[in-house]
Amino acid sequence: MKEQQFILKNVKSFELKDIFDCGQCFRWNKEENGSYTGIFGHNVINVSKDRENVVFKGICEKDIETTCREYFDLNRNYEKIKEKLSKIDEHMKKSIEYGQGIRLLNQDLWETIISFIISANNNIPRIKGIIERISKMYGDEIIYNEKSYYTFPTVEQLAKATVEDLRKLGLGFRDVRVYETTHMILEKRVDLEALEQEKDFNKVRETLLTLSGVGPKVADCILLFSTLKRWEAFPIDVWVRRVMNELYIQNEDETKVNKAQIEKVAKEKFGNLAGIAQQYLFYWKREA
Repeated sequence: MKEQQFILKNVKSFELKDIFDCGQCFRWNKEENGSYTGIFGHNVINVSKDRENVVFKGICEKDIETTCREYFDLNRNYEKIKEKLSKIDEHMKKSIEYGQGIRLLNQDLWETIISFIISANNNIPRIKGIIERISKMYGDEIIYNEKSYYTFPTVEQLAKATVEDLRKLGLGFRDVRVYETTHMILEKRVDLEALEQEKDFNKVRETLLTLSGVGPKVADCILLFSTLKRWEAFPIDVWVRRVMNELYIQNEDETKVNKAQIEKVAKEKFGNLAGIAQQYLFYWKREA
């Protein structure tokens, strides 16, 4: 594959740190020059920003512009979304100003499922390390700029790993869960293609919850950050609980705020844009 380049001129709502450090992805790494390099599918891409222009450079299976427009959700008008959400209240407006360059990536469904099972009770450097080791062991090597990158393994490739193999890669208690989910998908007990075609949000969510290691929060992350792209999903972790309680619920004892309360407020306030609202609030609360 030869190197390709695509320059997106005068782009709005595209900041590298906001996109790659907001908790939605694990295979993008910052370079010394401030750009980010990542691997998705069989594509290795470096993304840099030059004033208002974004430069995508790398090796792709297909045309780089088509690949990046799809993966980075470039055909969606985030300015309109931010304008609509900013009108809700001052809190939302402030969080959008902080993370104004966020875009939700269209990540491969299979990879997103396994990545977020690994993310349970884990920190980002460790999650990234585990995914890198899995990819190096079971994925395909791609060489770009004299450096080796490894694709995320296919279902068939990862199915070669035993529970013990996964344990050696540092998965901890998640080893059995990753093993079981891999085999459920391999045997089509959960059909990912059918899942992508399913229109009913609750049916998709219920199906995801049948996978080993997928609880409500992980299911909502998969719904929001993968090619499923269900923006009504509202993942709730400690940061989201904290920010939703502080801004909207205001219970003196944060631990008594339950998921149902938070979801009710999110649905009433943000409607079918709840997922992107969650990203702005989460990123603002955690980073600022």
